Amino acid sequence: MHVLYVHQNFPAQFGHIAGHLVSQHGYRCTFVSNTPAGEVGGIRKIEYKPTGGATKQNHFCSRTFENTIWHCDAVYKALEREPAPDLIVGHSGFGSTLFLRDLWPDAPVINLFEYYYRPHHADSDMDFRHDLKWPVPVEKYQRARARNAMILLDLQNCQAGYTPTGYQRSTFPDEYQFKLSTIFDGIDRSLYHSFDGDLRPTSDKRLPRTVAGVDLPAGAKVVTYVSRGFESMRGFDIFLKAADLLCREMPDAHVLVIGTDQISYGGDESYLDGKTSFKEWTLAQGNYDLSRIHFVGRVPPTDLARLLASTDVHVYLTVPFVLSWSLMNAMSCGAVVVASDTAPVREMIQHGRNGLLCDFFDPQAFADTIATVLRDPAAHRTLGDAAEELIDERYSLTAVLPEMLKLYEAVANGE
Repeated sequence: MHVLYVHQNFPAQFGHIAGHLVSQHGYRCTFVSNTPAGEVGGIRKIEYKPTGGATKQNHFCSRTFENTIWHCDAVYKALEREPAPDLIVGHSGFGSTLFLRDLWPDAPVINLFEYYYRPHHADSDMDFRHDLKWPVPVEKYQRARARNAMILLDLQNCQAGYTPTGYQRSTFPDEYQFKLSTIFDGIDRSLYHSFDGDLRPTSDKRLPRTVAGVDLPAGAKVVTYVSRGFESMRGFDIFLKAADLLCREMPDAHVLVIGTDQISYGGDESYLDGKTSFKEWTLAQGNYDLSRIHFVGRVPPTDLARLLASTDVHVYLTVPFVLSWSLMNAMSCGAVVVASDTAPVREMIQHGRNGLLCDFFDPQAFADTIATVLRDPAAHRTLGDAAEELIDERYSLTAVLPEMLKLYEAVANGE
């Protein structure tokens, strides 16, 4: 069977499944993306290049749709001389499959859907982060409705779709639920695993003295936080307050902050009072002692896996939105996780069983809970063990690949 993947980036969410199909099942896999053409691991890559996009002349609410249409157009033009695949798999909003229906009318389509936007009771730059008291212009509420335009077209156009988590599926309208399955992307446990406990806080082999360029003293208690960008939707400001409170209370605590000073989601940049980033804005709100809060930037995946396996506590926060891979990676490494008590997190973490939950808006509760774990890591070890077991049984590549293949085969066969 020939499967065509459509995504702006490579390998994105599809690289692991495509590699598995090529190496283990003899499938032919092609990947069209806005990245250079070539071949990677037996996967043929085709590059598409948008020739236009939204401008300031476009209405604020329609710019996302305008950009996506240009990507649809470029995907169509890059593929118009290619033979029809047996199955098309795309990521709605990041490589829409919409125009491919005109190129290959009989090719079945599966779309990955991540989120359905709502103007109220949703993400941080609108209702949920009420604590920031940012004046949200009405245009942002209107844009939330308009951002679903391509998502709705993709829902109508595809034979089937799937979402990574039940929470994400629950955001979609009732009339489309019958088209959606819940299948997680799959954690690569060959990378994100516990190293058989060798790096655990109770092991002599745990962290080296220097981690990501930071010299840690012997006996340091290590807390980690990972986010692609430091932003309000991932609770960076709440975390930083909690980290500061923790370090003032526990002299041997060191906090490693992994990620970049950028805004990936939400509209933080609209409210920063002239500050260049949400990190800078957050630091200006208080008198932070950063002597033991270390910003280490991005960390290569192999190093990140070792760090997550050896941390005393991993902290994760999110508003009700798409769940971060970093949480699942940390759980796969057997980390003891202290996380926000929000809907997408509760799907993965049961308080007191495989992690600990705190009120998103309460940095003191986070600091106190982290300190409790740091004072007695052995008493909380079962939480990390249970987290790792959950990932292995339900969310690892080994667990999800059969579900994904079943969906592929059913749609390709017209079932």
